[in-house]
Amino acid sequence: MAEHDGPAGRPCPICGEGMIHRHCKYVCPSHGVIYDCSDTFY
Repeated sequence: MAEHDGPAGRPCPICGEGMIHRHCKYVCPSHGVIYDCSDTFY
């Protein structure tokens, strides 16, 4: 089981799978880091 800071949250804009919020980043289990805290457009 993968370690993460909480339940899956925002959907990945590529595949729709719930992303994991980890260390100021949103990580899709399939695509890797999608957003970080410097991105203000989501």
